[in-house]
Amino acid sequence: MNDDERLLIVPDTHAGLRVDVALQQLLPEFSRSKLQEWIKDEFVLVNQSYVSVKHKVYAGDEIKVIVQSNPENNAFLPEAIPLNIIFEDETLLVINKPAGMVVHPAIGNWSGTLLNALLYHMPDIAHIPRCGIVHRLDKETSGLLVVAKTLNAQTHLVQQLQARSVKREYRAIVWGQLWKNGTVNQPIGRHPSIRTRMAIHLSGRPAVTHYEILERFGVHTYLRCNLETGRTHQIRVHMQYLKAPIVGDPVYGLKSIMPIKSMSEALRQHVLGFNRQALHAIRLGLIHPLSGEAMEWSIDLPDDMKALLEIIRAEQLSVTQPLEDLSFDDYLDEVSDDIDDDMLEDDE
Repeated sequence: MNDDERLLIVPDTHAGLRVDVALQQLLPEFSRSKLQEWIKDEFVLVNQSYVSVKHKVYAGDEIKVIVQSNPENNAFLPEAIPLNIIFEDETLLVINKPAGMVVHPAIGNWSGTLLNALLYHMPDIAHIPRCGIVHRLDKETSGLLVVAKTLNAQTHLVQQLQARSVKREYRAIVWGQLWKNGTVNQPIGRHPSIRTRMAIHLSGRPAVTHYEILERFGVHTYLRCNLETGRTHQIRVHMQYLKAPIVGDPVYGLKSIMPIKSMSEALRQHVLGFNRQALHAIRLGLIHPLSGEAMEWSIDLPDDMKALLEIIRAEQLSVTQPLEDLSFDDYLDEVSDDIDDDMLEDDE
């Protein structure tokens, strides 16, 4: 929504300047990069015509600027976004977050978040820090997430998370064949050179992920993962550490070394078309802040992960001879010629 419109007449002193330079001087309250963005998005007209950033203006030219509201202003506004509510009472709300929804507003996602939806569903939650959100799921991770509806409930839940007593179970489909259940106990910190990523780091915070093999296939493994800690991108980083990255993970996956030769065309296309990490928070357990009762919720896999598993299982049944017992590392040489170069608790 537009805040207002500014109508300017170019003075003699600004004749011959580029339109972005002239506007920066005439409207010093806005940055040049912001003005350039508005010009490119056709929110600036010169003599009633859209122009490029390099367009030069002359004395007497009329410039109309449609001032755009700052997206950060929408960060804490209620939005009528549907919520898949699994449980709700006077103190707690448990939802099944869909893949694609951001939990908390941040750069690049100032609206359309879970927080915006919560403010619409429960306006009074605005009085609670972070609108009752005590843990997060990545944008493209689906599944269960609990929200506190009162300050006391929020405090109680944070204490449970700090005590590692909240049970959080995930399902993941990963690359490679894992052969035994295990635990990854590796600290996680900010990546030393790519600040938007996390990495195994000696100076990082303790991170513990337990994993159990549910099904093993030719080039994939279906896992149950349980979190003991809640670090940013925890499961995704730990699976990468095992050299069994999560299918579809655009950050920690190893798309360029997928075992292409070991997959049928149907499976290959389905995997390439799976556009988010195959990770789902399937079970959540905690102590109710008011009653003291142990509570637990579980949900089904989402349809996209069900479909992925079905095609992987069908692929396995179609194999007439058993695949060699190869680790993911062993696949690398095999497929090298086929490479296509194309503080809250944080779950996963």
